[in-house]
Amino acid sequence: MRALPGCFPEQCSVSFAEHCSGTSVAERVRQDKEVGSIMSGSAGIADSVIVRQLDGVVGPGQTVVSASPVALDAPGRPVPLEVRVSAPATGDRLPVIVFSHGNGWNLDGYGPLTAFWASQGFVVVQPTHLDSRRNGFGFDHPVFPTIWMERYRDLERVIDQLDTVEAAVPGLAGRVDRDRIAVAGHSWGGQTAQMLLGARVEDADGGIGEDFADARVKAGVLLAATGIGGEELHPFAKANFPFMNPSFQTLTTPTLVVAGDHDQSKMSSRGPDWFTDAYTYAPGATDLLTLFGAEHALGGIPNWEAAETTDEDPERVAVLQRLSTAYLRSALTEGDKTWVEARQVLSDSANPVGRIDSK
Repeated sequence: MRALPGCFPEQCSVSFAEHCSGTSVAERVRQDKEVGSIMSGSAGIADSVIVRQLDGVVGPGQTVVSASPVALDAPGRPVPLEVRVSAPATGDRLPVIVFSHGNGWNLDGYGPLTAFWASQGFVVVQPTHLDSRRNGFGFDHPVFPTIWMERYRDLERVIDQLDTVEAAVPGLAGRVDRDRIAVAGHSWGGQTAQMLLGARVEDADGGIGEDFADARVKAGVLLAATGIGGEELHPFAKANFPFMNPSFQTLTTPTLVVAGDHDQSKMSSRGPDWFTDAYTYAPGATDLLTLFGAEHALGGIPNWEAAETTDEDPERVAVLQRLSTAYLRSALTEGDKTWVEARQVLSDSANPVGRIDSK
């Protein structure tokens, strides 16, 4: 048995076939119609009142142009750093989302979210981290203990090399607003993203570790990100994951936390509330979206029909697409009311798929 991509070891216990080829993707530029439009005609979405209402808030999507693999400079990294860059075909002053995948995944995952965000006017950059199964660095590999810090460096490299990012997609140069950058991540990717938002790691003596916050990052979305450590952590996590002892007191960047109320991790004896700790303890995490019935894949965000998804629900994914879009749009644009309007839609829904708490 192997831990599924997006999960920590022992969190998911279903064996799986590799979703994507381990070989690198040939250089290509492709144009895809906005994912949300495709989903709107699929089973479970076509008759969803709340999805139609949220579409009225965020608006229609655009055609997306995506390029991969795009190589970034990464001296000393065990393997080259490659990213996917996705952007709307038109528009200017486009904000940026740097997305960190869950354990084992790669730049080709998380299309349900990343393609939707791009269709809504964001430039989305997805690095393949060292823990990707394409790289073959298992939990017993000498490189593995360094991966959590290398993940952070990957996100920093993306922000440092936005010239390369812009040049990768034909027609994108000069259309990117570098003053509006957000980070987002799922599972381990959430832990990675929160470092740039201001979260720190407690050392063995309880001291607060180094500050990795990046002032260039103006907002964040943490998707099923693990909570504080302590005695509730599984022994494996205590021994192998020092980053699972976060301190959220210094996370002051505006952040949306997303959690499933059925997400039960085997890495902690805590219940699903473990994944809400960033909201509970971080001053900057002002909003919490709790998805009803959702487990760790939050309805299927890693990919369509992914083996790790134990709670597949197209409507849940569609709602998350639109709510996260609304949050980021408002967090990165002064005076924007999209998030206020989207929250009201969810609050007024006769059959809500989730709840938003704010502080």
